[in-house]
Amino acid sequence: MADIEKTDEEWRAELTPEQYAVCRCGGTEAPFTGKYWDTKTPGTYHCAGCDAPLFSSDTKYESGSGWPSFWDAIAPGAVAEKTDTSHGMVRTEILCAKCDSHLGHVFPDGPQPTGLRYCTNSASLRLEPSND
Repeated sequence: MADIEKTDEEWRAELTPEQYAVCRCGGTEAPFTGKYWDTKTPGTYHCAGCDAPLFSSDTKYESGSGWPSFWDAIAPGAVAEKTDTSHGMVRTEILCAKCDSHLGHVFPDGPQPTGLRYCTNSASLRLEPSND
């Protein structure tokens, strides 16, 4: 269960229509269209819904998928997983552990050291650049 619970009206008021469609309705932005798919700016990627830190630019890599991809979450427990059987497939959905916002899916075809690809929607993220 998420730490942060809001009404549908509260989510709609706080998120853009695209963020709401992705984060609260499980939508997916088109590949190669999101704000962060090819961003190389160092920093921390936070949840667009609750601002929880989710991913570090240190684990971001170019997967060729058209979505921001990371080989690990920023910390254990930051990202929750749930079996997704929609669209005639069995996949692992990833969600913000604090507010249950839909982030994307995780696949076992990423680089080492984890071998994972956390394939995320830019609309579900907010990049906080490093102060370096």
